[in-house]
Amino acid sequence: MLLHTVKVYPSKIKLPKKKQLAWKIAEIASDNVKLNKEAIEMVINRIIDNASVAIASINRRPVISSREMALKHSRKNGATLFGVNSKLKFDCEWAAWSNGTAVRELDFHDTFLAADYSHPGDNIPGILAVAQQKGCSGMDLIKGILTGYEVQVNLVKGICLHEHKIDHIAHLGPSVAAGLGSLLKLNTETIYQSVQQALHITVSTRQSRKGEISSWKAFAPSHAGKLAIEAVDRCMRGEGAPSPIYEGEDSVIAYVLSGPGKKYTVPLPKVNESKKAILETYTKEHSAEYQSQALIDLARSLNKRIKNISDINKITIETSHHTHYVIGTGANDPQKMDPYASRETLDHSIMYIFAVALEDGDWHHVKSYTKARANKKSTIKIWKSITTYEDKKWTKKYHDPNPKKKSFGARVVIILNNGKKITEQLDRADAHPYGVRPFKRQNYINKFLTLTDGILDKKESNRFLKTVQNLKNLKAGQLDKLNIEIKKSKLKRNLKKGIF
Repeated sequence: MLLHTVKVYPSKIKLPKKKQLAWKIAEIASDNVKLNKEAIEMVINRIIDNASVAIASINRRPVISSREMALKHSRKNGATLFGVNSKLKFDCEWAAWSNGTAVRELDFHDTFLAADYSHPGDNIPGILAVAQQKGCSGMDLIKGILTGYEVQVNLVKGICLHEHKIDHIAHLGPSVAAGLGSLLKLNTETIYQSVQQALHITVSTRQSRKGEISSWKAFAPSHAGKLAIEAVDRCMRGEGAPSPIYEGEDSVIAYVLSGPGKKYTVPLPKVNESKKAILETYTKEHSAEYQSQALIDLARSLNKRIKNISDINKITIETSHHTHYVIGTGANDPQKMDPYASRETLDHSIMYIFAVALEDGDWHHVKSYTKARANKKSTIKIWKSITTYEDKKWTKKYHDPNPKKKSFGARVVIILNNGKKITEQLDRADAHPYGVRPFKRQNYINKFLTLTDGILDKKESNRFLKTVQNLKNLKAGQLDKLNIEIKKSKLKRNLKKGIF
């Protein structure tokens, strides 16, 4: 791994292409390095994981709406839509839009946290859609996905977006563009222009995850993927991009992020170094913001220790800067304490999540978010008793560059009405790669079977699982087999008319 310093240069200093971050990313995307076997298997795991959460959300309103839009853009030899008959094909950018929204809707797929946040699995829908339309092979797809993960994870390590209230999809646009470059075996120049274009058009604010959080939270990553596909298409036709997009005098760093005086350090693989960043990412066992995963596990444990939940007087959660200020009371966001808040907002309230998990001793991707559940009087009492604090110790653990030491946990102190204090802490979620029971292939399969139960018939479920585990051997033009079909009668419709 090499560390690259990224900073702003005045226009009078013409920074050579080869010293620009976008070019270095393009070089990584255009190499032909040998693929790591463990990383290949993890790609398969994450395709299974994406399919699990996509099918589970198939009839939720944002997913229905995105599918209705995509259905208006049919294309011979295009890409497939989750749930829809595989014989029907659609423009790849609209397939990416619809499938990406389905993957993101439940906030239940993989995560990577460092200087910034990310859900690297958001790379997959766009790369897969293009792979289907272009008749690529299973190994082509694997290569593209590994590049997407590599770029996004390393951008997240080096450049903090949320500090300036910029949404994390600004790292996703470049990573999808780079992944498409690898998939399609594009030259370095084309990928370089594509990465810059994709970044330029995917910068947006974090208001999408603040206040009254709407369904746009699900649409945002798929929109970034769609825009990245369109950027690559333009650049393949010889068009260029704002340059240098990271280092320029009026660039993203100069006027969107920390400004001309700031230096960022972005790690990228050395020449001929395998892309293994996907192995540093982690899967969710629970459908909630990743920083709540360990706290849900902690709540389940504490549930067994507290005989009567009504005896709770006060709860303090000592945790990292990110957890406190983004999903905790440090956000100073009254919506996070509102029983009538949207599901998307409750998903970003550790106070709500911990209260429900503590009271129920469990967590469910649907039942835990219902209006009735959020308005339960006993839950509200616990919810309102919770305060979060930043403990520098936990912040340090959060940012530890060593994956084996990095953690996203917390210490919980519960004061009962009789004054008794109950304290417990957990560094990592149970399912974390370094947790007490890390996710393996069978866990991904079990998650798929659980989330698709009652939606998929057994024959289609078995077919998909068999196909995806044979991904390495799928030949050019066979990637349509990764689609999952649902009986037409089971797919809900949104009959409201739009533009298309």
